[in-house]
Amino acid sequence: MITAKKFQLEELVARLQTFLIENHSSWLKLNFSKIYNSSFQTDFTALQNFCNDMIVKHPNLIFESKDFNTLPEAALVSIIQKDNLQLEESKVWDYVIQWGIAQNKNLPLNLDDWIEKDFQILKCTLQNCLPHIRYFQISNEHIMEKIYPYQQILEKQLVTDILKYSLSPDRSITSKILPSRNIFRITSSIITKEQASEITSWIDRKEVKYEINKNPYDFNLILRGSKDGFEKDVFWNLCNQKTNVVVVAKVKDKNEIIGGYNPIGWAKNSMEQYSNTNDSFIFSLKNRIIKNSILSRVKIPREAIFNHPYFGPNFGNDLYMKEGRLFCINEVKSYEKRIEKKCHLEIEDYEVFQISKRKNI
Repeated sequence: MITAKKFQLEELVARLQTFLIENHSSWLKLNFSKIYNSSFQTDFTALQNFCNDMIVKHPNLIFESKDFNTLPEAALVSIIQKDNLQLEESKVWDYVIQWGIAQNKNLPLNLDDWIEKDFQILKCTLQNCLPHIRYFQISNEHIMEKIYPYQQILEKQLVTDILKYSLSPDRSITSKILPSRNIFRITSSIITKEQASEITSWIDRKEVKYEINKNPYDFNLILRGSKDGFEKDVFWNLCNQKTNVVVVAKVKDKNEIIGGYNPIGWAKNSMEQYSNTNDSFIFSLKNRIIKNSILSRVKIPREAIFNHPYFGPNFGNDLYMKEGRLFCINEVKSYEKRIEKKCHLEIEDYEVFQISKRKNI
C-alpha cells in the first residue's frame, strides 16, 4: 500500500484500505497504534477515519498505548477536536501535556524546576492542541490541580476567564466556550458502556446496536444492592413508581449478567396485581460462554409486570427477585423464552437505573 502511494496509484490505495477495513478489522485493532501512526505519516485517509471512529468510542486504544508519545501532531489534534470523544476533559488535558513534554526531552522532570523558558517551549509545542481543550468543562478541583500549574502556557485572558467561570459560571467572559463533549456516562459496577448501548438498542427496537457515543439515553443509578441493601423494602422505597427502569444483576461465581426493562415501573398501590405493557423485556447478556445475548420480549402484555409485596423487581413472575440475593426464573409464561436454564440464581450484586433521553445528541 505504501508502494502504491509512492507511485501515486490512488485508486489502488483506496481499494487496499477498504479491503483491510472490511476484511481484516481485527488485525487492524491488534496493531492499532502502529496503523494509526502510519495512516497519518502516509496520508491514508480511509484508515485515519476508521481509527478515529475507534478512538472516539475507545480512547484508551491510543492514549494508553506505548506509542502514544510518538503520535504525529496532526493525529493528536484530529482526536481532541472530536465533540464525541468519550474522555473526560481533565484526562484530555493530562494526555496533551504528557505528549507535549515527551516531544521535549530536555525539559526538567520536576515541574518545580521549570523556568519561564521551559513553559514557553511547551506552549510552542502545543500551540495547535491547546485551542481544542474544553477548559470550561473541567471541574474546579481539576482546574486548580491540573490547569493552574501550567497556566503559563495559556494566554493570560484565558486563564482569567477560566478562574472567573469556575467561581461564577453566569458571568460573561471573552474567551470562546467550546461545546461540551457528548460523552455517554454510566455509573455501574456490573455493565459496561457497550452493554448499556445494547440494552437501549432493544428498548428502541433497533436491529443494529447503538454505538457508545450515540447511545440516546442517560442511566441514572437508583439502587445498588451492595450499597443500599438487598431487602425488598429497600427496592420499594427507592424504586416505587419509577418509570423507564433497567434492572441488571451479576450472577455469583459466573461471568453472567441478567436483567430486564420495565417502562411503566412498579407501584405499591397496585400490590398483587399485574401491570400491562407491550415494551418490557428480560435478558441475559453475552459473555465468554454465551456467544450472543438472549433477549426475551413480553408476549402477554397484561401480565408483563407483577407488583408483589414480598418480592423486589418482578417481570410477570418469569424473572423476579426474592428476599435476599436470590433471583428466580420460572417456566416461560409472560415472556417469549427463558434467559437461563437454572431456576434459582444467587447474585453478587444488582443495580436499578432509571433511563431518560440525553440532551444534545
